[in-house]
Amino acid sequence: MAELSSKLLEQAVGQFAKLPGIGRRTALRLCLHLLKSEKDESRQLSDAIVRLAEEIQYCQHCHNISDTDISQICADPRREKDILCVVEDVRDVMAVENTSQFRGKYHVLGGIISPIEGIGPNDLSIASLVERVESGTVHEVIMALPATIEGDTTNYYIYKKIKHVDLLITTIARGVAVGDDLEFADEITLGRSILNRTPFETILYR
Repeated sequence: MAELSSKLLEQAVGQFAKLPGIGRRTALRLCLHLLKSEKDESRQLSDAIVRLAEEIQYCQHCHNISDTDISQICADPRREKDILCVVEDVRDVMAVENTSQFRGKYHVLGGIISPIEGIGPNDLSIASLVERVESGTVHEVIMALPATIEGDTTNYYIYKKIKHVDLLITTIARGVAVGDDLEFADEITLGRSILNRTPFETILYR
């Protein structure tokens, strides 16, 4: 795409184009749309982005994104505090919540073990998960990680870390296709996978 006539526009297009899934042409369309919009709309977008960057927090318990130190789910007394659903990232929390089939709490790892991408156990919130499990308040841990080699590797690593604790360790049923991420599974399939979860040890010894 040719160089733009305005350095300010060029700079804005360059920033939008850094976002995933947005090329320079789409970035240009977005910028031109903002130029045609009311200035208040652009200011509101700018303020929202700044507040997102400066004020967003991560829950001290589950590591989900939150506006406060403790997320709404962790603070909700109606949730079952003795059941933890372990997920890769915040998008998976949203996916599981959309099924309306789970009333426990979550633990967001912030990724999965992937040597190719240089992500090891210490890069994830596994240590805090072990602490939560060893506290004695958790009776079941549900492994709800992607049905991939990396997801299975992470499942097994966590299993080895917490199997000494007297609790039930389960994994969601393979209604979610192998290789799929939770966020792309339809709500009915994901909901059934949670309801029909199986003991993790049965997966190991098949």
